[in-house]
Amino acid sequence: MRVVSLVPSLTEAVAVTLPGVLAGATDWCTHPADLDVTRIGGTKNPKLDRILALAPDLVIANEEENRAPDLDALRAAGLDVLVTEVRSVPRAFTELERVLTACGAPGRPRWLAEAEAAWTALPPPEGRTTAVVPIWRRPWMVLGRDTFAGDVLARLGVDHLYAGHPDRYPRVPLDELRAAAPDVVVLPDEPYRFTADDGPEAFPGLPCALVSGRHLTWYGPSLAEAPGVLAEALRATRR
Repeated sequence: MRVVSLVPSLTEAVAVTLPGVLAGATDWCTHPADLDVTRIGGTKNPKLDRILALAPDLVIANEEENRAPDLDALRAAGLDVLVTEVRSVPRAFTELERVLTACGAPGRPRWLAEAEAAWTALPPPEGRTTAVVPIWRRPWMVLGRDTFAGDVLARLGVDHLYAGHPDRYPRVPLDELRAAAPDVVVLPDEPYRFTADDGPEAFPGLPCALVSGRHLTWYGPSLAEAPGVLAEALRATRR
């Protein structure tokens, strides 16, 4: 089996579970750290000629991260393309199992069982916190409706204020974000790399939680430690 992955979190899941199966991955596929495969461009602009040259048995993709025209072109060239849709934590586990089975996994890997157990055992939040969750600036964009990251936060007691917006990743003026007066501003380090020096200064007077984008937005082995890592980052704003 030869697999090309167009999704960083799926790349990590396959590489950890089935060493040697991945033939290619995007430039954004940073985990595992020792991943040594052919790089095939970005998630939004993959180099189709490189993918075709690898002659994979399967290409794994995601309806949100990858563009339909690219996936259609791969199918037209005769490749088998599996497209995931992940907008909640439970769906992540279902889709991960589907992908790993399609890639030849003989059974459910231990890390996947441990990750699901970590989320199943999560105690009910002691209270609810409101938040805005920017994912980009210039222009400012935030989490909107029906997102995986939004579901992750909700399970940790964080209700983001644009969950009812018609768009999944709406553009919202900075003045409006400030005026929303959330309890906390959650700033992940991807897709935009917010840091202590780039992001919090835009929200004077509001607590800001700098969080790991991998733990907030990836669905793979990082899911096992995500509840603890994210909860600690959120608690840090209340100290």
